[in-house]
Amino acid sequence: MRLKTLFLSFIIFSSAGFSQNADNLEKQIGSMLMVGFYGTSVNEKSRICKDIKKYNLAGVILFDYNPIDKNKPKNIASKEQLRSLSAQLQACSFDKRLLIALDQEGGKVQRLKRIYGFEGDFPSAYDAAKMSQEDMRAVYLKMAQELKGVGINYDLAPVVDLALNPKNHVIYGLKRSYGADPKEVSKSASVFLEAMNSEGVLTSLKHFPGHGSSLGDTHKGYVNVTKSWNAKELEPYRLLKDRADSVMVSHVFNADIDSKYPATLSKKTIRGLLRDQIGFQGVVITDDLQMGAIAKEYSLEETLKLAIGAGDDILLFGNQLDPKNTISTEKLVSTLKGLIEKGEIDIRDIQEANMRVEQLKSKLP
Repeated sequence: MRLKTLFLSFIIFSSAGFSQNADNLEKQIGSMLMVGFYGTSVNEKSRICKDIKKYNLAGVILFDYNPIDKNKPKNIASKEQLRSLSAQLQACSFDKRLLIALDQEGGKVQRLKRIYGFEGDFPSAYDAAKMSQEDMRAVYLKMAQELKGVGINYDLAPVVDLALNPKNHVIYGLKRSYGADPKEVSKSASVFLEAMNSEGVLTSLKHFPGHGSSLGDTHKGYVNVTKSWNAKELEPYRLLKDRADSVMVSHVFNADIDSKYPATLSKKTIRGLLRDQIGFQGVVITDDLQMGAIAKEYSLEETLKLAIGAGDDILLFGNQLDPKNTISTEKLVSTLKGLIEKGEIDIRDIQEANMRVEQLKSKLP
């Protein structure tokens, strides 16, 4: 299987006109990165545009809230502005298939707010689950059309975490779950996937292997779900593995799956559980690697080495949570190059990730 993967990877890179040199290595590394940046418009002189061109970035992630200056938007100010920004970003990309992502779930988590001129009041998963399939489909189709209309081609949703713990404030408390029954959750998530895909918007199931039973918030720090986690939290991924464009892995720690590492950095979780046991072969994207559960426990070198070894395909650095500690794409690429040169990262893992990312992008219109 590995030889077949490497052969396909070689074909992809050959057809893209890459040569085996330092520039190619930087592009292969960059093709695994999704980064956040500050700005509501870009041009050829913008740092993010230069990074997209130089490193062939997998994508960018957009936010409305600006943690540096709450009186100014970070990336989203209006429909027209966002449509223009998306076009500007794509112009920086050599294949015009840059993944432009954001979190648009509905309810408390929707970056396209009414204050900027968007619909802004799409229902939470909890409320959507009460609708008929027909009404839910209409809601999600409208959401997909709004995303498509402003150039967003990758929605980091839907949430398929189960509503198992009433004390969980990040999933249950925010009504981000469709419910506690994995079959019903999968049915609702399927409607979301179909609506998005019908408009050419890619999706990501989250947060593997399940955040619904947790008590803590991985944004803030270490979260151990060993005692609360239930195996049925895996069921939506089994049911949707052939329909999902990608899966986002959370930072929760579960000693029964991996006694050493949190899910995002765990080979047992991603390669063992998600790929080998469940059978998902699409793109695996990390939750933001600057979240406290990772950033407070691991150095950047450790994070990158473990994430790639674990089987993550897209490494997400939102540059959103701590404005005093933003990470440049140049630093990410140079750190990864150093790890490869020291033999701490297998280049074949990067090539396989590149192949899956290319396959994901091939679904775009």
